[in-house]
Amino acid sequence: MARKLRVEYKGAIYHLMNRGDRREPIILDEEDAELFIKTLGEACAKTHWLVHAFCLMPNHFHLVVETPDANLVSGMKWFLGTYTSRFNRKNRLFGHLFSGRYKSLIVDGSGNQYLRTVCAYVHLNPARAKLIADKSRLKCYPWSSFPLLIQPPSKRPTWLRHERVFGDLGIQRDTTRTRRQFEQRMEVARGDAEPEGYRAIRRGWCLGNRDFRTELLDEMAEKATVHHYGKEKRLSLEAQAEKIVRTALDRLGWSEEDLERRRKGDPDKATIARQLKSETTMTAAWIARQLRMGSESNVRRLVAMNEQNAKSRD
Repeated sequence: MARKLRVEYKGAIYHLMNRGDRREPIILDEEDAELFIKTLGEACAKTHWLVHAFCLMPNHFHLVVETPDANLVSGMKWFLGTYTSRFNRKNRLFGHLFSGRYKSLIVDGSGNQYLRTVCAYVHLNPARAKLIADKSRLKCYPWSSFPLLIQPPSKRPTWLRHERVFGDLGIQRDTTRTRRQFEQRMEVARGDAEPEGYRAIRRGWCLGNRDFRTELLDEMAEKATVHHYGKEKRLSLEAQAEKIVRTALDRLGWSEEDLERRRKGDPDKATIARQLKSETTMTAAWIARQLRMGSESNVRRLVAMNEQNAKSRD
């Protein structure tokens, strides 16, 4: 069965989210919430994960997790499976608790505010969902890392880390004053317009700058197989094809303007098109757009002619 491609590497940061099966609750009472957080802590102890933010909602959860070891898949398998077993045993239920495979968004943690954006998204989730009153403070929602982060370090679990969350806000120390500063900034953020980055968190697969995204796409192009699906695979395969085009243009000494200027049936364009058809899964329509070759039928005709010419030369 086709499955979504997971990219794992040491030091990766992910925003993880999963909903209850058929959007049903994943916690029924406070004991379930405590059990979820306890199980998360055990998962961190086993995998060495570092949690930068979490929020447990009635029918779904959000986690921002850093993996010092490349072990997201095995860690999430243990975490979700163990919590499901414990939840079912406690509540005398059986069967699936979560809906399908969890969503994972890879986050650029290089200090370019992407981590700050995703952690704010997670911490503000109860306010957006109206689970706390408009006049209530964010810390009133108990099943989030936010009330823990504004407490002294001695009252936090060791797996919950504050350094990057504070650091991305320019807060270098962990003191009573700086924790109050962090709380005030988050309260102000409740009233701000929704950042553009939130859309990428909801719908995207990667939150980072162009170089970060390109590196990931190159890595996924190497790992993608016929058993994977989804936007990540499509983008990684496109990145692989675009790399072939860039290399060919460099070899010819062409620029993008040259592609526009040269005729649709240019023999060098046909050679690049033949390589793309041979080495990638890109469609004739994609190749026609990329190389400015007109129609799909024109690409097919020119590629066929190019192949015949190559065979005759052999």
